[in-house]
Amino acid sequence: MTHWEFTDERGTFRLNDPHKTSYLYFPLVNPAGMVSSITPTLHGDTKTGHNAYLTPPASVEDLHTNLYARNFWVSLEGQSPWSAAGNSAPQLAAAYEEDAREQVTLEAGMLWHKITRQSRELGLSSEAVNFVPSGPDRVELMCVKLTNTGEQPQTLTPTATIPIFGRSADNLRDHRHVTSLLHRIQCHENGILVRPSLSFDERGHQVNHLTYAVLGAEGQGAPPVGFFPLVETFAGEGGSLLWPEAVVKSLPPSHRPGQDCEGFEAIGALRFREIVLAPGESRTYILVLAVLDEGEDVQSILSAYASQGKFDHWLEQTQAYWQARIGSLSIRTASEHFDRWMKWVSIQPILRRLLGNSFLPYHDYGRGGRGWRDLWQDILALLLMETSDVGDLLFSNFAGVRFDGSNATIIGSQPGEFKADRNDIPRVWMDHGAWPWLTTRLYIDLSGDLDFLLRKQAYFKDHLIHRSAKRDESWVPEQGTILKTASGGAYRGSVLEHILIQNLVPFFNVGAHNNIRLEGADWNDGMDMGAEGGESVAFSSLYAGNLREISECVRSLERLEITEVEVAEELLWLLDTLGTPVDYSSPEAKQARLAAYFEHCAHTVSGRPARIPLQDLSRDLAAKAEWLSGHIRRQEWLQNKNGHGWFNGYYDNHGRRVEGDHPLGVRMTLSGQVFALMGGVASDPQAQEIIRSARHYLFDPGVGGYRLNTDFGEVVLSLGRAFGFAYGHKENGAMFSHMAVMYAKALYQRGFVHDGYLTLEAIYRASVDFPTSRMYPGIPEYFNPNGRGMYPYLTGSASWYLYTLVTECFGIRGALGDFVLSPKLVKQQFDPDGKAAIRTRFADRAFTVTYHNPAGLDYGEYRIGSMLLNGRPTDTGGDGANAIVPRNTIAALSPSEDHEIEITLEKA
Repeated sequence: MTHWEFTDERGTFRLNDPHKTSYLYFPLVNPAGMVSSITPTLHGDTKTGHNAYLTPPASVEDLHTNLYARNFWVSLEGQSPWSAAGNSAPQLAAAYEEDAREQVTLEAGMLWHKITRQSRELGLSSEAVNFVPSGPDRVELMCVKLTNTGEQPQTLTPTATIPIFGRSADNLRDHRHVTSLLHRIQCHENGILVRPSLSFDERGHQVNHLTYAVLGAEGQGAPPVGFFPLVETFAGEGGSLLWPEAVVKSLPPSHRPGQDCEGFEAIGALRFREIVLAPGESRTYILVLAVLDEGEDVQSILSAYASQGKFDHWLEQTQAYWQARIGSLSIRTASEHFDRWMKWVSIQPILRRLLGNSFLPYHDYGRGGRGWRDLWQDILALLLMETSDVGDLLFSNFAGVRFDGSNATIIGSQPGEFKADRNDIPRVWMDHGAWPWLTTRLYIDLSGDLDFLLRKQAYFKDHLIHRSAKRDESWVPEQGTILKTASGGAYRGSVLEHILIQNLVPFFNVGAHNNIRLEGADWNDGMDMGAEGGESVAFSSLYAGNLREISECVRSLERLEITEVEVAEELLWLLDTLGTPVDYSSPEAKQARLAAYFEHCAHTVSGRPARIPLQDLSRDLAAKAEWLSGHIRRQEWLQNKNGHGWFNGYYDNHGRRVEGDHPLGVRMTLSGQVFALMGGVASDPQAQEIIRSARHYLFDPGVGGYRLNTDFGEVVLSLGRAFGFAYGHKENGAMFSHMAVMYAKALYQRGFVHDGYLTLEAIYRASVDFPTSRMYPGIPEYFNPNGRGMYPYLTGSASWYLYTLVTECFGIRGALGDFVLSPKLVKQQFDPDGKAAIRTRFADRAFTVTYHNPAGLDYGEYRIGSMLLNGRPTDTGGDGANAIVPRNTIAALSPSEDHEIEITLEKA
């Protein structure tokens, strides 16, 4: 088994025999909305959304079992047909022979994919390059280059074949045949166009306005000589797409340009003219896969893409585009391999911004759109990479908050697009209110934009109220999805007000043990069967930390020369210390106060403001933070019979404590420890004990790091579906990268730097161990019990890994707009010259920060000695652990130039 290897500093990598590894796929996308996936055998699919699949939808299991793939057949005089994609019955049968007759190599970069296939037996090689251009069109381009590697001239006839599905993914099983009857198929001079008359899907029966096209040309522009537009005539009776009669028997094309047909499954099978290749001679063919809207012209697509010159132009443009997207952030450490791997981690948050969790072969997350958590967590990384529009994106997301502290469940593809729940699903995730503050805090620290908190934004409104426990019978869809005042006008409150609601409501929304109710689930979606009696101690800790930080930030608003803020008068029910205090030790008192709040904002709000002094608001939040932290610290700390201590993270639906000693074995969750550390709930002695216990019960070097939980040994119906999964898979005890990275972040925050580094390093090592992980560069959502990386590319793990590396390891962060550098690099991360560097952006300026460690000191042994800014000595302005560059100093620097900061570390 070979490993993939990087071939340049841009992250390009190469892998021999990639077709001998199952489940590999690669993303090809653009911001215009074209989304493709591709495998070493050119399987995968191409689409623009759930209801617009150009090729048949492919789940991960389809990648090595189904017949639908991009294919390019070569009929050779005196030989059996040969597939440049390896998708012929004889080639598949011979793929695992000891003496392989074909050599296959993958090369891929940002975001392009090349497969080279060499047949020693035929003296023929092919090179297939695929990418989705970065321009405005929804197209995928494919260039196939055939080369005669033998010693004699070869006569051959090429046939390109791309199956055309032309409808919704729903129709893969629902009305598969019936929807093929809608197909109107046209043979254009350069290929096959399919425009269904109607679309049958979840939206009902609608007139279709999309055209699905497979177009082709020789490299110099000559069109095909004919077509086979129907699957059944191309495959032939008794044949298949792996051994089609039209190719095997060298049948003449069934259709010519200008001929139409309808009511059948379609395929873009394009026959090119017969050619003779001299030894060493090559010939290229360009294929254009396109989804065209009403009014888009086929001829303009051909003019833009269908020649070798145009293909090369767009390939260069697209490579440059993606390099620029990730180029604002790069690192240089002792490991060149790690630095290049991080380029692929860096592109993952961008892919999530474009795709959410959908449309790549591990599509268990569904039909498109994005989850609430995704909106906020991916911005953590985007803030460090793409500063131009992220503030507006952040602001638009707040329009999804309901006044009861929950949020919209149907999230569109456009920023700020939220919809009423079409499926009447009342589920609420209790952690959702916590994430917007984390992201907003990062934005304010980087930008210094405290005014952001005072910007007015709307609230989302639909039929669900009381955190989806009740229905608003007065609401009808015609009223729209914006919260109204009693007088009928749209209500808008400050961003700060949105944040307050999201964190105050959970504080009062408690269960019998006075922790925040679990509701539909928390971050662990598998904890979804404790809605009545379940509690999430884990995220109660995070909310406690949020309340503390919001309290501190409120005081910072005094910088704006204000002494009070305006909030809706209804919030006074939750800001109880400003009026009639609530006994926080009484769950019943909290629940009663929350019920009163809900009743006052069930359908509309008054629209009347209350003005709150900053000091009073800050004190109220601080009191809640202090009470909740102390409550968890006292009540939820446990010590088991083996002398290990950690925090209980959950109560089940029967109100029973989940963690600790159990007849079926010790029960421990990682999330219960992560947020106790991150939220500042755990004391320092408790933090040290957590580390010891987590290493004992949860760390498994065989799977690459910390498991999400121990083996509970049974299906826990009172807690969640996760425990129906086999242990070691997904949310039930897998090495879940996302939570493991957050554990590393928490360790760094609390000063346990070496433990944090080892946690990050374990994930990296597991990811790049190709014989085990079987994945391309990047970080997966989790690793299964065999160590295979699962759900690559679309995972919040990448955002948190990047966020942790930048803000903790390299210590690049903001403090209300000032540039703070607080390195937590360990000795192993410095190169042989004692240097570690990062290129990043701050205040819309490009900086390269280099840390010099001439004495080879480890973390804990060094302090910041001196600092140079663009070669000039500068006061560090810090305390030895931090260097600070004030905002006004940054503002005086040219935004069009690159800037250098050099920091020398000296013995502490």
